[in-house]
Amino acid sequence: MTSDDYIKIFKESRALLEGHFVLTSGRHSSSYFQCAKVLQYPKYLEMFSNEIASHFQDYEIDLVVSPAVGGIVIGTEVGRIMKKRTIFTEREDGKMRFRRGFNVKEKEKILIIEDVITTGGSVKEVIQLIENSGGVVEGVGVIVDRSSGSVVLHQNQLSLTSLEVKSYNLNEIPPELARIPIEKPGSRSIV
Repeated sequence: MTSDDYIKIFKESRALLEGHFVLTSGRHSSSYFQCAKVLQYPKYLEMFSNEIASHFQDYEIDLVVSPAVGGIVIGTEVGRIMKKRTIFTEREDGKMRFRRGFNVKEKEKILIIEDVITTGGSVKEVIQLIENSGGVVEGVGVIVDRSSGSVVLHQNQLSLTSLEVKSYNLNEIPPELARIPIEKPGSRSIV
C-alpha cells in the first residue's frame, strides 16, 4: 500500500482530523491522526497489524511493548498475531513506567509498537525504560510517522505510512492556526 492509500483509509474512517491540535509532543498542528477511530474497524486493525507483524516475523522477538494509550490496541494485535507476550507502559508522575505487574526480563528481545510519532518522545522513553530494565530493543513498528522519516528511533524501524505534517512550537504558531480554538484529542492532558 502507498501513503495515499493509508491517508484515504484515515479520511474515510474520519480518523484524520483538521483544526488546531496540541500533539502529545506539545507541538501544535492543523491535522491530527486519531488512530483509535481507524483501529475500531477490525479490517483495518487486522490489515495494519498483519503488515507490521509480517515485517518483523524473521526477528527473534520475545515481547511486544507499547506506550499507553495510543499504542495499546495495535500493539496487542501485533503481539497476538506473533503469538508473543504483550504489555504496555503508562505515564506516572510524568514518566513512562511499567505498572500493573508488567516487567521486562534480562536480555528479553522486544518489539515496540506505537500508533503515531511526531518527535518520537514516548517511544524514546520506552526504549530507555526497556534498556534500564535489561531488555534489548529489536525494532520499532509505527502506523503513522508524521516526521516524514526524519525521526529515527531504531535502526530497525518500520512506519506503515510516513508523511510530513507541519507542527509548531508554541512560539512559532502561524496566525491562521492561532485563530482556531485548540483541541487536545490525545492521551496526555494540556499543560
